[in-house]
Amino acid sequence: MNFQEIYQPIQEELRDVEDTILESLHQAKNASILKVNRFLLRSSGKRLRPALVILSAKASVNHKPQLPRGQLINIASAIELIHMASLIHDDVIDHSPRRHHQATVNSRWGEAASIALGDYLHALAFKLIAGCSSADILACISAATQAMCEGELIQVLERDNLSLLKERYLLIIKKKTASLFAASCEAGALASNSAKSLQHSLKGYGLNLGIAFQIVDDYMDLVAPEEALGKQPGQDIAVGEVTLPVLSLLKTMGKDERRRMETLLKSKTHGCLSELKEGLANSKAQSYTKGISLTYVNAAKERLQGLPCSAYRNSLFKLGDLVLSRGFAAKK
Repeated sequence: MNFQEIYQPIQEELRDVEDTILESLHQAKNASILKVNRFLLRSSGKRLRPALVILSAKASVNHKPQLPRGQLINIASAIELIHMASLIHDDVIDHSPRRHHQATVNSRWGEAASIALGDYLHALAFKLIAGCSSADILACISAATQAMCEGELIQVLERDNLSLLKERYLLIIKKKTASLFAASCEAGALASNSAKSLQHSLKGYGLNLGIAFQIVDDYMDLVAPEEALGKQPGQDIAVGEVTLPVLSLLKTMGKDERRRMETLLKSKTHGCLSELKEGLANSKAQSYTKGISLTYVNAAKERLQGLPCSAYRNSLFKLGDLVLSRGFAAKK
């Protein structure tokens, strides 16, 4: 199972999303901006968030949708532009040289251009959202964007905090990652003019799926090879970000062993990643991390119970399984 198989029921809509993103990025009149935008389009990513918008809209559709198809495509495209902007800003904050097997904008054009480009993508996104004339959808996506910024800021402020509480970590990823997953699903349900109960259920599905996705992503950063990640592994520990797998591993260690690992983590040396990888493989931390991820995947699936049976609901259900398997089936 892969993303493209799961996206099968909405392939046509996702092609329209690609066209809308392409059109948005090609509307610039300046040749330098167009050059950067074309570079950006070389790396498309999984398009998971716009898929969530469309699947949620179609899984919960009322007989009288609130918005026409074109506006649903614009919402999905806008959310992907917001996600793209967040990745560009993340690469500046983390000094990342590669993403999706490509050089980052930051490594090619520098921090100033990257920050400006991220802001530019946000502007394009909210222009698309404003064209939908839905105050509820605007409020939904605006709140998620604010939460993403808060999550990023808290994460930066908590760097190198090896006493970080699990609850604090979960707060960070709820805001930084899961908030946009939740908004994607809620915006799709709003666009379909679905019942409030379905809007709430899909928002909960997206939130739980997003939490699981980020936990798996943090785990993969430690154990997956570069070819699977599309970037250099160990970037989280290189900048001092403490994630659930690390917290879980430290919790399994004795006092002296933990002190040695904490010293190694603070040093950020090359051998740190190897030791963490070995430690995860030889402790209960790996199964604990997988168990927590599974708990959130199951919570996401439970939120789908009130939706009518359809190919779209099935795709949402399967996404939970794929999110989990992409990390814990990865080559170590």
